[in-house]
Amino acid sequence: MRLFSIYKVSLFILCIAAVPVFAQKQTKAQYINSLMAKMTLQEKLGQLNLIIPGDGSVTGTVVSNDVEGKIKKGLVGGMFGIAGLEKIKKVQEMAVRASRLHIPMLFGSDIIHGYKTAFPIPLALSASWDMPLIQKSAQMAALEATADGLNWTFSPMVDIARDPRWGRVAEGAGEDPFLGSAVAKAMVIGYQGGAGNANLATGNSLLSCVKHFALYGAPEAGRDYNTVDMSKLKMYNDYFPPYKAAVEAGAGSVMSSFNDIDGVPASGNKWLLTNVLRNQWGFKGFVVSDYTSITEMINHGMGDTAAVSALSLNAGLDMDMVSEGFLNTLPTSLQAGKVSMTAIDAACKRILEAKYDLGLFEDPFKYCKSARASEVLSADKRAFAKEAAMHSFVLLKNDNQVLPLKSNQKIALIGPLANDRSNMPGTWSINADAKQAVAVLEGFNNRPGIGSKVLYAKGANISDDPVFAAKINVFGEKISIDTRSAQELLAEALSVAAASDVIVAVVGEASEMSGEAASRTSLDIPASQQKLIEALSKTGKPLVLVLMNGRPLTISKETKLATAILDVWHAGTEAGNAVASVLYGDYNPSGKLTMSFPRNVGQVPIYYSIRNTGRPNGGDVFGKYKSNYLDVENSPLFPFGFGLSYTSFSYSKPMLSANSIRANTSLTASVILTNTGNFDGEEVVQLYIKDEVGSITRPLKELKGFQKIFLKKGESKTVSFTIDEKMLRFYNADLKHVSEKGTFQLFIGTSSATENSVSFQLQ
Repeated sequence: MRLFSIYKVSLFILCIAAVPVFAQKQTKAQYINSLMAKMTLQEKLGQLNLIIPGDGSVTGTVVSNDVEGKIKKGLVGGMFGIAGLEKIKKVQEMAVRASRLHIPMLFGSDIIHGYKTAFPIPLALSASWDMPLIQKSAQMAALEATADGLNWTFSPMVDIARDPRWGRVAEGAGEDPFLGSAVAKAMVIGYQGGAGNANLATGNSLLSCVKHFALYGAPEAGRDYNTVDMSKLKMYNDYFPPYKAAVEAGAGSVMSSFNDIDGVPASGNKWLLTNVLRNQWGFKGFVVSDYTSITEMINHGMGDTAAVSALSLNAGLDMDMVSEGFLNTLPTSLQAGKVSMTAIDAACKRILEAKYDLGLFEDPFKYCKSARASEVLSADKRAFAKEAAMHSFVLLKNDNQVLPLKSNQKIALIGPLANDRSNMPGTWSINADAKQAVAVLEGFNNRPGIGSKVLYAKGANISDDPVFAAKINVFGEKISIDTRSAQELLAEALSVAAASDVIVAVVGEASEMSGEAASRTSLDIPASQQKLIEALSKTGKPLVLVLMNGRPLTISKETKLATAILDVWHAGTEAGNAVASVLYGDYNPSGKLTMSFPRNVGQVPIYYSIRNTGRPNGGDVFGKYKSNYLDVENSPLFPFGFGLSYTSFSYSKPMLSANSIRANTSLTASVILTNTGNFDGEEVVQLYIKDEVGSITRPLKELKGFQKIFLKKGESKTVSFTIDEKMLRFYNADLKHVSEKGTFQLFIGTSSATENSVSFQLQ
């Protein structure tokens, strides 16, 4: 026993000796320069090598080999696809004790909307319009992930998305650059414990990674990974702002995108990664490629592995995710003069600086503290998950005030998503355990006295198509096709409906019908569910649709058939409890759409801030030789910013403190908001501005401010916004950020469709 104790002490001393000594008196630059002076070329390239072991979460088709050997040789700078405190600790021990220079590794993961505790998908969170809540969601995710060994997240995704055919709209904040910028800033600050990198070394903050730089949200035809082609004016005015906001908030890393920009793939685009990101925006962190995006440039026609690896390094990309082109080809490219040692050193230095900022040189096991294990799936995380979900729901329709439900009503809870756990966490919840999720039926049953009043029937499959289901079920069953026939399922549902006072139908998408590699040419609810909804509507009972989705859907027919519609997106671990609470009025829904809902897929892309034409359509009144459709209105089914409440709100006409401003002055715009209904509630008051005349064509409206206001029933409040010259700036034809004198129209209202306006001048 004593010999064993002596052995343990000796081993401990040996291990401590193997960890690099952290010199407290050295500056960051001195420490890193000293370390780099000891590094061989291969060790420097090793820092640029991000690998995936293949035994964890794989989000691509390639995995790394000889992982242990490479780590021991100092040829790995970071790893992802590995989860769990003990596994990560074991690998970190290998890096700092078995390699020559004992350099600790980064451990990353796609922590997109929570970690083990899944929060609502990002598109849903954005619908809360609640920046403190969104920031807290990132903070809570960081606390949970760092308690499980991770120190880097591949989030936030800030791509502007205006085409809901693209499945990854689920991961972002929607169509608007102003709102998207606010969300990007909130997420970075939440992950990193504050603006900049000052709080990264606390051990409970994550290094954030802004993605996908750039323009990834605008693929042609809405097809993932496809070509993107747009003017620089659209880049700077519409698509770049959220990335820039994240950089200004201090994001520690940026991920390049799969698409090309002006014909050059992002991972090898020097104009993008150096001229814009570093020179124009002053980004100081490191750039990592997306999954094998360096070697995927071969398919773009940019050359072989050596050529595309050199192209990426010279463009300003620092870390190679999985391709291992840097590690295997840059030595030869260096000898041939195709890359420089200066470029390799710069990339290596940026990776090491991130590790220093995270405190890994001071304590490589800062994120491997077993004492924090209880923070994973803790009660406070689950409570917040429910809160975040409730705040993200959007009430799209509520005829006859059928909602909130009454506690004495008999409820027919019907639908393929009504008693489902696997789809609740939503897409990109790779670390969450769906078994921990709360189904909607369970949420109803958790309410005292309600369970006995709820009758359940599946009613239909999410889809009856086994070929389609197989595509969705690649990583686990999300669409289960019942052994019973569609007729049997429907008959059971109608029987349950007949015995009820109100029908609540939980319908929509399986979680993997949205997300990466989940593009759709149809945005309809699957036919199996359409038939169910049609049959339920014919019963004459009030029909409440609880819509689960990762993107805007085309629900014109369903909107007519339903009495009420509550869009709950994919709400996360606490989905069922949150849905039941909102349906019964514990919380009054306050969400607002951050993407327009089209009437049909033919309207796509559709967004509120379009530019006018020489033949404007004049609204939804058809006029020949105007910019109209023959077969449908021009307006969306539900516009950006739309969302109802159980109560109602009225707005006064906007009032201005002055009729004009100059470059160094401002004015105040205000409205009186009144809760005119019978419930306490929150309203997102939205400010839009239109530039009447410009040197380039300007949008019909642009969001320039918003406030979420709580009012008790009958209460009024004056809501004010400050307007200054900086708010009126845009990028002109010379890509200069300017304002132009003239007349501006100011709108304040409940959605982008508001006409509640007043004018002012910029002199």
